[in-house]
Amino acid sequence: MEYLRAEHEQLPQAPDPFLSSYRSTAERINAIEAALESGGAKLWREELGKWAARTVPVELLVPEQFRQWRPLVHDAILFVVSRLSARRLAPKIVEQMEAAPDTPPEVRLLRFISKVPGLQKIGQVLARNRNLDRRLRGALAKLENGISDANFEEIRAILLRELGSKFETYAVKLDSAILSEASVSAVIGFSWRNPEAERRERGVFKVMKPYIPACYAEDMKILQQLAGYLARKHQAKGVRLAGVAETLTEIRLLLEREVDFPGEQATLLNALRAYRSIPGIRVPRLIQPFSTPWVTALTKEKGVKVTEAFARSNKLRVPVAGRLAETLVAVPALAREEGMIFHADPHAGNLLYDKRRGELVILDWALTGRLTRQERKSVLLLVVMTMLRDAKGLESAIERLRVRGPGDDPAHVRTIRDHIARLLDALPLLRLPSPADAMRLLDAIAMDGIRFPASLLMFRKAWFTLEGVLEDIAGTRVDMNSAIARHALTHWVNAGGTLLSLFSPADWVALDASLLTLASRWCARALFRPWRWVRGLPLEAEAA
Repeated sequence: MEYLRAEHEQLPQAPDPFLSSYRSTAERINAIEAALESGGAKLWREELGKWAARTVPVELLVPEQFRQWRPLVHDAILFVVSRLSARRLAPKIVEQMEAAPDTPPEVRLLRFISKVPGLQKIGQVLARNRNLDRRLRGALAKLENGISDANFEEIRAILLRELGSKFETYAVKLDSAILSEASVSAVIGFSWRNPEAERRERGVFKVMKPYIPACYAEDMKILQQLAGYLARKHQAKGVRLAGVAETLTEIRLLLEREVDFPGEQATLLNALRAYRSIPGIRVPRLIQPFSTPWVTALTKEKGVKVTEAFARSNKLRVPVAGRLAETLVAVPALAREEGMIFHADPHAGNLLYDKRRGELVILDWALTGRLTRQERKSVLLLVVMTMLRDAKGLESAIERLRVRGPGDDPAHVRTIRDHIARLLDALPLLRLPSPADAMRLLDAIAMDGIRFPASLLMFRKAWFTLEGVLEDIAGTRVDMNSAIARHALTHWVNAGGTLLSLFSPADWVALDASLLTLASRWCARALFRPWRWVRGLPLEAEAA
């Protein structure tokens, strides 16, 4: 506690909520809130931000290979603390002050982002990122199923308000406790009389938490302000962040779908139609009479979190992991129809395994995306040109994908070429390049400020999130590449039809020419870079 007292004593113009006169937590919160709304609040908030950055070290949040981004993340922490409303920030400061001095920083981080749904959602995405510190990943994984900040009576009151007489009409009986929580919603089980089936059935209510509309709106506003702030400050320092404001704006717009319950309900109906014919995959059914802008009613699905389902059954790990990759990546990527939806939030908390029926259950369709035919065509060309190690073909595919703007930097061509050269140099000569290599190339280019469509941003996010889940299920025995290849071979008629419909005659000519010159490119690299015969440097190491 002495260390924290020393930190707090550095706060200028702050009332002294740590004196003995403030004996209760509530009194301390009130004192801090008053100070945050006082005339000297700006300077005090800045000092609080610096203290928060020391409490949760940026070195824990940003891996060594991305150390050039640590100043940006540090400034982001300061910015969020300086903008969060006093009524939300004050309890967090007191909670940190009252925590034991030896509280691990990853635990402090989880407490800080409690009831900050925008940051919780980002934490869920990062939980499966293999580049992060193991302790931090473990803590963030708790955001998948470990959020607990809703009150049963408040959720019940919302249900009574939204459904009213339907409770009596359909003989609805609520369970006595909250079943689970997510960043924006709480889930409660219930039973009801289905007049069509003439029997009682089980379901779950997904209910928006009462504080979400105000808090989420504030989070999204802060995220938008943060975009402009970081772009202005760090661009002046020479960090290439030309597209950071636009990218964060796109992330904000996509995250806002989390609170669009009617939109999720419509997407759920589409997902049910799209995936009902895929063996071993189940999507919850919407119970429409109970679904409102605050409530989504679904069939209750049995299952265990997919990363925890196989403690006693190693033989199922590989096939189930492969089925996940095929369903969530290969199916939407190789679908023939226009605008096939994909699940953009496949963290482990949204993926269950029903052992009795041998089925995967895919939950929470609030965050989804759609790749247009042109985007899918360009992504597929990017993958094929990566496999063919064709630098010009890669550049052409990336140029088709990137988003152009009024402030387009002519230097982007050199940036793209440099990243392509690093990738091709790093690829082991005795390994076939894969779709994962193409995705990582896009990610590295995007980190350099070159913008891509929001849908592609979400597809990449889903890809990397799912990669972490697959590794947690089956280790290195399953990867995305083999799963996609297996799906393409198994469904070669549909996959071939997709390629024929997407690629133009000019595309086929370019692919044929690249294939004919593959041997010469491979031999040239073997001749001039013999140390790459067996293994190459990871792309991240090259970038660092």
